[in-house]
Amino acid sequence: MPRVALYPGSFDPVTNGHLDVVRHAVVLCDRLIVAVGVHPGKTPLFSAEERLSMARSVFEPIAVEAGCAFDCATYDDLTVVAAHKAGATILVRGLRDGTDLDYEMQIAGMNETMAPDVHTVFVPASPGVRPITATLVRQIATMGGDVSAFVPQLVASKLKTKFAG
Repeated sequence: MPRVALYPGSFDPVTNGHLDVVRHAVVLCDRLIVAVGVHPGKTPLFSAEERLSMARSVFEPIAVEAGCAFDCATYDDLTVVAAHKAGATILVRGLRDGTDLDYEMQIAGMNETMAPDVHTVFVPASPGVRPITATLVRQIATMGGDVSAFVPQLVASKLKTKFAG
């Protein structure tokens, strides 16, 4: 039976931290689906279509190189519902520090109660990407700062265009 993993997130924008998680995830599964969350109550910097496009462009080559099938999708319901719809039995979550672990353990416990057949796998962040958050990247970019050390080149270009002028 193929191991299908779902990596959910807002990916607003895609960061080098997300890239790090994908590099680890593609060796843990046969198929990885990056699920871009769409929440009606939130106003993201990038549209769902833009985030989906960035995720596909940045992550798919890594999956292909690892021999892992890859797809991207959006979702607007519970993560475990999205996992079931995608046929995923693994949820991939990145951890930067103990604060992330505390929060993610709570979510994993709730998800396990709702969907006992979907298992959360935590991927610890590599040391070089631990301080990176999409929130900080957005703040730096909004104020005209250079985010090229924190995001893939494609994303840095899109952020620069977004805040030009």
